[in-house]
Amino acid sequence: MFLIPAITMRSFAEEKRTGTIELLFTKPISDVQIIGAKYLAGLLLVIIAIAPTLVYYLTVYLLGDPVGNIDSGGTWGSYIGLLLLAAGYVSIGIFSSCITTNQIVSFLVAALLCFFMYTGFSSMASFELLGAADSFIVNLGMQAHYNSLSRGLIDSRDVVYFVALIAIFLLLTKTI
Repeated sequence: MFLIPAITMRSFAEEKRTGTIELLFTKPISDVQIIGAKYLAGLLLVIIAIAPTLVYYLTVYLLGDPVGNIDSGGTWGSYIGLLLLAAGYVSIGIFSSCITTNQIVSFLVAALLCFFMYTGFSSMASFELLGAADSFIVNLGMQAHYNSLSRGLIDSRDVVYFVALIAIFLLLTKTI
């Protein structure tokens, strides 16, 4: 929740502050390509940061008694969920970098948005004020979908949620 806003805080904010964004827009590439390239660069950095943790899975798999005594489905589901969660956070970070020219403000906005998207909806639903609508509010947040994936159950609803969240924030980035 803090690594990804730190990675993405400079993507547009620094270019706006230094004035190099105009130079970038004069190149023969579209806005979608610029946003997509910055998004994929941020996502690649996050994947590189997550990749060394696969050593832990391999170690537990090989040193378990008997060999392979680990819940592989839950572990791989957690990794898939973590990658989707990180992809969502990167899109939120790109969006927050686009709305400001200050890197620190971009970091704070991204961290707050990521925190709210993960825990905010479930916290609002915990007040149990809306009755049956509380479960709908819980499903608006990232936490319910990540928890479902981390159990090893790759449900299309969870994957579609993360893809839609990414698309919404990248579309918001393009419109601003």
